Amino acid sequence: MRVQVSKLANGLTVVSEEMPHLESAALGVWVKAGARHERREQHGVAHLLEHMAFKGTARRSAARIAEEIENVGGEVNAATSVETTAYYARVMKEDVPLAVDILHDILAHSTFDTGELKREQHVILQEIGAANDTPDDMVFDLFQDTAFAGQPIGRPILGTPETVSGFGPDDLRDYLSAHYRGPNMVLSAAGAINHEALVAQASELFADFADDAPPPPQRAFYSGGETAVQREFQEAQLLLGFEGRAYHARDFYASQLLATVLGGGMSSRLFQEVREKRGLCYSIYAFHWGFADTGTFGIHAATGEEDLKELMPVIIDELKRASETISDAEVDRARAQIRSSLMMSMESPAARAGQIARQILLFGRPIPNEELTERLAAISTKRLCDLAGRTFHQCNPTLAAVGPLSGIMRQEAIAERLGYRAATAAE
Repeated sequence: MRVQVSKLANGLTVVSEEMPHLESAALGVWVKAGARHERREQHGVAHLLEHMAFKGTARRSAARIAEEIENVGGEVNAATSVETTAYYARVMKEDVPLAVDILHDILAHSTFDTGELKREQHVILQEIGAANDTPDDMVFDLFQDTAFAGQPIGRPILGTPETVSGFGPDDLRDYLSAHYRGPNMVLSAAGAINHEALVAQASELFADFADDAPPPPQRAFYSGGETAVQREFQEAQLLLGFEGRAYHARDFYASQLLATVLGGGMSSRLFQEVREKRGLCYSIYAFHWGFADTGTFGIHAATGEEDLKELMPVIIDELKRASETISDAEVDRARAQIRSSLMMSMESPAARAGQIARQILLFGRPIPNEELTERLAAISTKRLCDLAGRTFHQCNPTLAAVGPLSGIMRQEAIAERLGYRAATAAE
């Protein structure tokens, strides 16, 4: 399999990977525009725009968009994240031109009918309400807002009822015209795909997008802190986190590896010590998320109120041990887990189309899995121990918690137990 890349005159990138023996293709348009690209008064507009893309164009009604895709047995959907928005489809190989035409139509010619807009605003208000009633959704929103207080990158993707209710068609058009520009967009496809035909159709259709890139978003600054919300849920949701590494940082892949060692499966340190040996929670895992200029490293756990007092000290002790006692065997196992995940993603057209699109947006080129494997192989056990020390002991921790919280260890006590000193960290 070979990734092919072409760039249109307006800066839009077309990237594809043919996957032999498949009869279908996954394709979509990925845009470097998400929640962090919004001004304060625009909070939630990126997500609303994604919803409205399927609500009618100058050529197609909302019903016709759905019918044309489903008449050929295809699927179409979209998703908004902190830094990107994606519009994607899955169709049989002979229907790729139809999918490309529909994707272009919804991005270039949506009408943003006021009636459809009001209905979709109501849908999103229900979505916001559901998120506020879902403890694990709520704790992640609180974590991001606490880690990056007062910044666009910290705001919930869905917006607030006040901002979402106040948007009109012109607000959607303004955001679209500001960010949906050629250099900010990637048309990506994987599966049964002909690259030359894809480029030819894209050259004809997508030439109407502007050829200049918008300015970068506001630089993010990690702060840390605590947000705890007492709610009458069955379990407490806890998220303890630290500043992670940006995509381009030297330690980005090392941070992915460290997260896997600590909480990347049933054999991981946290799962074994916290759940299997002590039975202190039902669910626990670690993660590392990268962004363009920062990142987050977190541990998420769900537990009953009676185990709260004991849970956090055990987690903290495992984080402290990681700076000294990670073994070569643990690192080898984590490498194998990440490598397997990468290789398995290559067997899914949808996963592969998204992967190469994000690589183009983030790095300007597709990154071969062999290169990623080599980067992981070059990370020594000692380097991971050093990274653990810097991540957990030299960073102001972020604590987000939702649910019955009697007995929870507070953020200041966590920082003290980890040996964090603000003045020392700043030196």
